[in-house]
Amino acid sequence: MNLDLSFYNWELFTSYIQKGLIFSVQLTIIATIGGIVLGTVLALMRLSGKPWLALPATAYVNTMRSIPLVMVILWFFLLIPLIIGKPIGVNLSAIITFIAFEAAYFSEIVRAGIQSIPRGQVYAGQALGMTYSQNMRLVVLPQAFRNMIPVFMTQTIILFQDTSLVYAIGAYDLLKGFEIAGKNFGRPIETYLLAAVTYFLICFTLSRIVKRIQEKVAIVR
Repeated sequence: MNLDLSFYNWELFTSYIQKGLIFSVQLTIIATIGGIVLGTVLALMRLSGKPWLALPATAYVNTMRSIPLVMVILWFFLLIPLIIGKPIGVNLSAIITFIAFEAAYFSEIVRAGIQSIPRGQVYAGQALGMTYSQNMRLVVLPQAFRNMIPVFMTQTIILFQDTSLVYAIGAYDLLKGFEIAGKNFGRPIETYLLAAVTYFLICFTLSRIVKRIQEKVAIVR
């Protein structure tokens, strides 16, 4: 195999790759924040003990976790314009899809984090006269979120890898940038190889950061 990487330079990066990298990072950050917020609501609904809240949340989580992400991306991209009566663009469609999809996974992480807090601390809050919401907001959730930071970051790394699936609706992400560069320079094999190396470097670096955080959290415990 005769590989030629001489065409890859800073100008190529700024012309084709940078735009896709920025969108992939933006999508990852927005979907992580939105997924955690929506996932926390779903987790609290499931733990509320009220069937009219728990059942819809459980159905939503189980449905999302049972469907491949690429299918959800296509469904949202095709259905949302039909529902609201106008197109919303591939980028906004991707953001909405990833928040909705990742919320199901973050919900399970938050639910497990809440359940890991000793019941004695909940009872202590109740003994001080706290309501259910005050107990959750001031006692349970702060401790649970601190313990969940490494898991959140691990899920975020997976989310970043999954952003490459937005190619299905034509969004300009990191992989798309490499793909277009490969077509323009007639070097698809080299550019896909560089894309794989880029994803590896980003994800490996983040995984090492997660490991360091896990060690610090373990020391705090």
